Amino acid sequence: MANKRLSMRKIREVLRLSWDKNLSARRVAESCGVARGTVGNIMDRAVRAGLSWPLPDDLDDAALEHRLFPSTIPLEVERRNMPSYEYLQKELTRKHVTLQLLWHEYKEKNPEGYEYSQFCLRYRSWQKTLDVSLRQDYKAGEKLFVDFAGDTIPIHDPKTGAVTPASLYVAALGASNYTYAEAVLSQDLRSWIGLHVHTFEFMGVVPDIVVPDNPKVGVTHPCRYEPDLNPTYQDMAAHCHPGEGEKAEGQGEGGVGRAHRRTVDHCLTSEPYLLQRRRAQQGNQGEAGRPEQQAAAEAEGIEETSLRDD
Repeated sequence: MANKRLSMRKIREVLRLSWDKNLSARRVAESCGVARGTVGNIMDRAVRAGLSWPLPDDLDDAALEHRLFPSTIPLEVERRNMPSYEYLQKELTRKHVTLQLLWHEYKEKNPEGYEYSQFCLRYRSWQKTLDVSLRQDYKAGEKLFVDFAGDTIPIHDPKTGAVTPASLYVAALGASNYTYAEAVLSQDLRSWIGLHVHTFEFMGVVPDIVVPDNPKVGVTHPCRYEPDLNPTYQDMAAHCHPGEGEKAEGQGEGGVGRAHRRTVDHCLTSEPYLLQRRRAQQGNQGEAGRPEQQAAAEAEGIEETSLRDD
Protein backbone atom coordinates (compact mmCIF):
# COMPACT_ATOMS: atom_id res chain seq x y z
CA MET A 1 0.00 0.00 0.00
CA ALA A 2 1.43 3.38 -0.99
CA ASN A 3 2.25 5.85 1.79
CA LYS A 4 -0.30 8.61 2.24
CA ARG A 5 1.06 12.01 1.27
CA LEU A 6 1.29 14.60 4.03
CA SER A 7 -1.09 17.53 4.02
CA MET A 8 0.20 20.80 2.63
CA ARG A 9 -0.18 22.38 6.07
CA LYS A 10 2.20 19.84 7.61
CA ILE A 11 4.62 20.18 4.71
CA ARG A 12 4.68 23.94 5.23
CA GLU A 13 5.40 23.33 8.91
CA VAL A 14 8.31 21.03 8.01
CA LEU A 15 9.75 23.73 5.75
CA ARG A 16 9.26 26.41 8.40
CA LEU A 17 10.92 24.46 11.20
CA SER A 18 13.80 23.38 8.96
CA TRP A 19 14.55 26.71 7.31
CA ASP A 20 13.21 29.37 9.65
CA LYS A 21 14.02 27.68 12.99
CA ASN A 22 17.09 25.76 11.78
CA LEU A 23 16.01 22.58 13.56
CA SER A 24 17.59 19.24 12.76
CA ALA A 25 15.69 16.66 10.76
CA ARG A 26 15.25 14.58 13.92
CA ARG A 27 13.67 17.44 15.90
CA VAL A 28 11.46 18.41 12.95
CA ALA A 29 10.30 14.81 12.63
CA GLU A 30 9.47 14.65 16.36
CA SER A 31 7.63 17.96 16.28
CA CYS A 32 5.52 17.09 13.22
CA GLY A 33 5.02 13.41 14.04
CA VAL A 34 6.60 12.10 10.83
CA ALA A 35 9.60 9.96 9.97
CA ARG A 36 13.05 11.53 9.53
CA GLY A 37 13.18 10.09 6.03
CA THR A 38 9.97 11.94 5.20
CA VAL A 39 11.50 15.21 6.40
CA GLY A 40 14.59 14.58 4.28
CA ASN A 41 12.47 13.74 1.23
CA ILE A 42 10.44 16.96 1.58
CA MET A 43 13.56 19.09 1.98
CA ASP A 44 15.21 17.47 -1.05
CA ARG A 45 12.14 18.16 -3.16
CA ALA A 46 11.99 21.75 -1.92
CA VAL A 47 15.62 22.36 -2.87
CA ARG A 48 15.13 20.81 -6.32
CA ALA A 49 12.04 22.99 -6.79
CA GLY A 50 14.11 26.11 -6.06
CA LEU A 51 12.10 27.04 -2.97
CA SER A 52 13.35 29.03 0.00
CA TRP A 53 11.96 30.52 3.20
CA PRO A 54 9.76 32.47 3.47
CA LEU A 55 7.62 30.96 0.76
CA PRO A 56 6.13 33.43 -1.75
CA ASP A 57 2.80 34.91 -0.63
CA ASP A 58 1.11 33.88 -3.89
CA LEU A 59 2.19 30.24 -3.54
CA ASP A 60 -1.03 28.53 -2.47
CA ASP A 61 -1.33 24.88 -1.46
CA ALA A 62 -2.14 23.67 -4.98
CA ALA A 63 0.86 25.50 -6.47
CA LEU A 64 3.16 24.25 -3.70
CA GLU A 65 2.03 20.67 -4.25
CA HIS A 66 2.66 21.00 -7.98
CA ARG A 67 6.18 22.35 -7.31
CA LEU A 68 7.05 19.58 -4.85
CA PHE A 69 5.24 16.71 -6.56
CA PRO A 70 5.02 17.50 -10.28
CA SER A 71 2.79 15.12 -12.19
CA THR A 72 4.63 12.77 -14.53
CA ILE A 73 1.50 11.73 -16.44
CA PRO A 74 0.45 14.09 -19.26
CA LEU A 75 -3.24 14.91 -19.20
CA GLU A 76 -3.83 13.58 -22.69
CA VAL A 77 -2.04 10.24 -22.17
CA GLU A 78 -4.09 7.15 -21.35
CA ARG A 79 -7.42 8.92 -21.08
CA ARG A 80 -9.32 5.62 -20.54
CA ASN A 81 -12.36 6.94 -22.38
CA MET A 82 -12.78 9.92 -20.08
CA PRO A 83 -15.35 12.46 -21.25
CA SER A 84 -13.99 15.73 -22.51
CA TYR A 85 -13.04 18.24 -19.85
CA GLU A 86 -15.20 20.84 -21.59
CA TYR A 87 -18.20 18.54 -21.19
CA LEU A 88 -17.46 18.06 -17.48
CA GLN A 89 -17.12 21.79 -16.98
CA LYS A 90 -20.44 22.45 -18.72
CA GLU A 91 -22.26 19.74 -16.77
CA LEU A 92 -20.97 21.11 -13.46
CA THR A 93 -22.84 24.36 -14.10
CA ARG A 94 -26.14 22.47 -13.94
CA LYS A 95 -28.13 22.24 -10.75
CA HIS A 96 -27.24 19.34 -8.42
CA VAL A 97 -24.46 18.06 -10.73
CA THR A 98 -21.14 17.29 -9.00
CA LEU A 99 -17.89 15.62 -10.00
CA GLN A 100 -18.88 12.59 -7.95
CA LEU A 101 -22.11 12.22 -9.91
CA LEU A 102 -20.26 12.59 -13.25
CA TRP A 103 -17.71 10.01 -12.10
CA HIS A 104 -20.51 7.52 -11.28
CA GLU A 105 -21.92 7.96 -14.79
CA TYR A 106 -18.43 7.55 -16.27
CA LYS A 107 -17.76 4.34 -14.30
CA GLU A 108 -21.09 2.85 -15.37
CA LYS A 109 -20.00 3.11 -18.99
CA ASN A 110 -16.32 2.32 -18.28
CA PRO A 111 -15.95 -0.18 -15.40
CA GLU A 112 -12.17 -0.28 -15.99
CA GLY A 113 -11.91 3.49 -15.98
CA TYR A 114 -10.24 5.77 -13.48
CA GLU A 115 -11.18 5.74 -9.84
CA TYR A 116 -12.68 8.86 -8.30
CA SER A 117 -9.38 10.34 -7.05
CA GLN A 118 -7.68 10.12 -10.47
CA PHE A 119 -10.83 11.34 -12.20
CA CYS A 120 -10.84 14.48 -10.03
CA LEU A 121 -7.06 14.92 -10.27
CA ARG A 122 -7.12 15.02 -14.06
CA TYR A 123 -10.05 17.41 -14.20
CA ARG A 124 -8.49 19.73 -11.61
CA SER A 125 -5.20 19.67 -13.49
CA TRP A 126 -7.00 20.69 -16.66
CA GLN A 127 -8.76 23.46 -14.76
CA LYS A 128 -5.41 24.98 -13.82
CA THR A 129 -4.68 25.53 -17.52
CA LEU A 130 -7.66 27.89 -17.81
CA ASP A 131 -7.72 31.62 -17.13
CA VAL A 132 -6.99 32.48 -13.51
CA SER A 133 -9.98 33.76 -11.52
CA LEU A 134 -9.88 36.45 -8.86
CA ARG A 135 -8.61 35.10 -5.57
CA GLN A 136 -10.40 36.18 -2.38
CA ASP A 137 -8.14 36.58 0.65
CA TYR A 138 -9.69 36.61 4.13
CA LYS A 139 -8.25 37.30 7.56
CA ALA A 140 -8.82 34.64 10.21
CA GLY A 141 -11.97 35.33 12.21
CA GLU A 142 -12.87 38.44 10.24
CA LYS A 143 -15.83 37.38 8.08
CA LEU A 144 -18.57 34.83 8.60
CA PHE A 145 -20.75 34.11 5.55
CA VAL A 146 -24.32 33.00 6.26
CA ASP A 147 -27.14 31.90 3.99
CA PHE A 148 -29.92 29.40 3.41
CA ALA A 149 -28.34 26.99 0.95
CA GLY A 150 -29.89 25.37 -2.10
CA ASP A 151 -33.13 23.41 -2.13
CA THR A 152 -35.12 22.37 0.91
CA ILE A 153 -34.40 19.00 2.50
CA PRO A 154 -37.43 16.75 3.10
CA ILE A 155 -37.81 15.27 6.58
CA HIS A 156 -39.64 11.93 6.53
CA ASP A 157 -41.77 10.92 9.52
CA PRO A 158 -41.14 7.16 9.94
CA LYS A 159 -44.53 6.63 11.61
CA THR A 160 -46.92 8.60 9.41
CA GLY A 161 -44.84 8.86 6.24
CA ALA A 162 -45.47 12.61 6.14
CA VAL A 163 -42.79 14.69 4.43
CA THR A 164 -41.91 18.12 5.83
CA PRO A 165 -39.52 20.41 3.92
CA ALA A 166 -36.66 21.91 5.93
CA SER A 167 -34.33 24.75 4.97
CA LEU A 168 -30.59 24.23 5.37
CA TYR A 169 -28.82 27.15 7.04
CA VAL A 170 -25.05 27.27 6.57
CA ALA A 171 -22.43 29.55 8.14
CA ALA A 172 -18.80 29.41 6.99
CA LEU A 173 -15.75 31.40 8.06
CA GLY A 174 -14.02 32.99 5.08
CA ALA A 175 -10.41 32.12 5.94
CA SER A 176 -10.74 28.54 7.20
CA ASN A 177 -14.14 27.46 5.79
CA TYR A 178 -14.95 26.25 9.32
CA THR A 179 -18.64 25.51 8.90
CA TYR A 180 -21.81 25.26 10.96
CA ALA A 181 -25.03 23.91 9.43
CA GLU A 182 -28.53 23.43 10.82
CA ALA A 183 -31.86 22.47 9.29
CA VAL A 184 -34.93 24.48 10.30
CA LEU A 185 -38.61 24.26 9.39
CA SER A 186 -39.04 27.98 8.74
CA GLN A 187 -37.05 30.87 7.33
CA ASP A 188 -38.79 33.40 9.58
CA LEU A 189 -37.02 36.09 11.62
CA ARG A 190 -37.14 34.12 14.87
CA SER A 191 -35.37 31.16 13.25
CA TRP A 192 -32.86 33.46 11.48
CA ILE A 193 -31.78 35.17 14.70
CA GLY A 194 -31.72 31.88 16.59
CA LEU A 195 -29.49 30.31 13.95
CA HIS A 196 -26.96 33.11 14.38
CA VAL A 197 -26.95 32.57 18.13
CA HIS A 198 -26.41 28.83 17.65
CA THR A 199 -23.57 29.58 15.21
CA PHE A 200 -21.76 31.88 17.64
CA GLU A 201 -22.21 29.35 20.45
CA PHE A 202 -20.88 26.53 18.28
CA MET A 203 -17.83 28.47 17.12
CA GLY A 204 -17.22 30.00 20.52
CA VAL A 205 -16.55 33.41 19.02
CA VAL A 206 -18.30 36.31 17.29
CA PRO A 207 -16.57 37.34 14.03
CA ASP A 208 -15.87 40.95 13.14
CA ILE A 209 -18.29 40.90 10.19
CA VAL A 210 -21.29 38.69 9.36
CA VAL A 211 -22.01 38.60 5.63
CA PRO A 212 -25.52 37.45 4.65
CA ASP A 213 -26.29 36.86 0.99
CA ASN A 214 -29.25 39.27 0.95
CA PRO A 215 -31.90 36.93 2.43
CA LYS A 216 -35.35 38.50 2.60
CA VAL A 217 -35.64 37.73 6.28
CA GLY A 218 -32.54 39.76 7.13
CA VAL A 219 -32.23 42.37 4.38
CA THR A 220 -35.34 44.45 3.68
CA HIS A 221 -33.81 46.46 0.83
CA PRO A 222 -30.80 44.89 -0.97
CA CYS A 223 -28.13 47.33 -2.11
CA ARG A 224 -24.47 46.86 -2.93
CA TYR A 225 -23.41 49.89 -0.89
CA GLU A 226 -26.16 50.75 1.63
CA PRO A 227 -28.48 47.76 2.23
CA ASP A 228 -31.36 48.18 4.68
CA LEU A 229 -31.28 45.50 7.36
CA ASN A 230 -34.21 44.19 9.32
CA PRO A 231 -34.34 46.23 12.59
CA THR A 232 -34.18 43.10 14.75
CA TYR A 233 -31.24 41.81 12.74
CA GLN A 234 -29.54 45.19 13.12
CA ASP A 235 -30.17 45.11 16.88
CA MET A 236 -28.55 41.68 17.13
CA ALA A 237 -25.48 42.94 15.27
CA ALA A 238 -25.27 46.00 17.54
CA HIS A 239 -25.58 43.77 20.59
CA CYS A 240 -22.66 41.59 19.44
CA HIS A 241 -20.54 44.54 18.21
CA PRO A 242 -21.73 47.87 19.64
CA GLY A 243 -21.46 50.62 17.03
CA GLU A 244 -21.14 48.14 14.16
CA GLY A 245 -23.60 46.41 11.85
CA GLU A 246 -23.68 43.43 9.60
CA LYS A 247 -22.70 43.72 5.97
CA ALA A 248 -24.81 42.29 3.18
CA GLU A 249 -23.11 41.17 -0.01
CA GLY A 250 -23.17 38.28 -2.45
CA GLN A 251 -19.78 36.66 -1.80
CA GLY A 252 -18.60 33.64 0.13
CA GLU A 253 -20.67 31.11 -1.79
CA GLY A 254 -17.85 28.54 -1.74
CA GLY A 255 -18.24 27.31 1.83
CA VAL A 256 -22.03 27.51 1.76
CA GLY A 257 -22.20 25.58 -1.52
CA ARG A 258 -19.78 22.90 -0.31
CA ALA A 259 -21.78 22.34 2.87
CA HIS A 260 -25.00 21.99 0.89
CA ARG A 261 -23.43 19.53 -1.56
CA ARG A 262 -21.97 17.41 1.24
CA THR A 263 -25.36 17.32 2.93
CA VAL A 264 -27.38 16.14 -0.07
CA ASP A 265 -24.83 14.59 -2.46
CA HIS A 266 -25.51 11.07 -1.20
CA CYS A 267 -28.98 11.38 -2.73
CA LEU A 268 -27.66 12.55 -6.07
CA THR A 269 -25.37 9.55 -6.55
CA SER A 270 -28.12 7.04 -5.87
CA GLU A 271 -29.39 4.70 -8.57
CA PRO A 272 -32.78 6.49 -8.96
CA TYR A 273 -31.13 9.84 -9.60
CA LEU A 274 -28.63 8.39 -12.08
CA LEU A 275 -31.50 6.71 -13.91
CA GLN A 276 -33.38 9.99 -13.97
CA ARG A 277 -30.40 11.82 -15.50
CA ARG A 278 -30.03 9.17 -18.21
CA ARG A 279 -33.71 9.43 -19.10
CA ALA A 280 -33.51 13.21 -19.18
CA GLN A 281 -30.44 13.12 -21.44
CA GLN A 282 -32.08 10.64 -23.78
CA GLY A 283 -35.16 12.81 -23.87
CA ASN A 284 -33.12 15.90 -24.75
CA GLN A 285 -31.36 14.08 -27.59
CA GLY A 286 -34.58 12.88 -29.21
CA GLU A 287 -36.85 15.78 -28.37
CA ALA A 288 -35.98 17.75 -31.50
CA GLY A 289 -37.67 15.15 -33.76
CA ARG A 290 -40.77 14.57 -31.64
CA PRO A 291 -44.05 16.43 -31.41
CA GLU A 292 -44.00 19.11 -28.76
CA GLN A 293 -46.91 17.61 -26.84
CA GLN A 294 -45.24 14.21 -26.63
CA ALA A 295 -41.97 15.75 -25.43
CA ALA A 296 -43.81 17.76 -22.78
CA ALA A 297 -45.64 14.66 -21.55
CA GLU A 298 -42.39 12.77 -21.19
CA ALA A 299 -40.77 15.69 -19.38
CA GLU A 300 -43.64 15.76 -16.89
CA GLY A 301 -43.14 12.06 -16.25
CA ILE A 302 -39.66 12.61 -14.83
CA GLU A 303 -40.22 13.34 -11.16
CA GLU A 304 -37.78 14.88 -8.73
CA THR A 305 -35.92 12.30 -6.65
CA SER A 306 -36.81 12.48 -2.96
CA LEU A 307 -33.93 13.22 -0.60
CA ARG A 308 -33.52 10.54 1.99
CA ASP A 309 -31.95 10.62 5.44
CA ASP A 310 -28.76 8.67 5.96
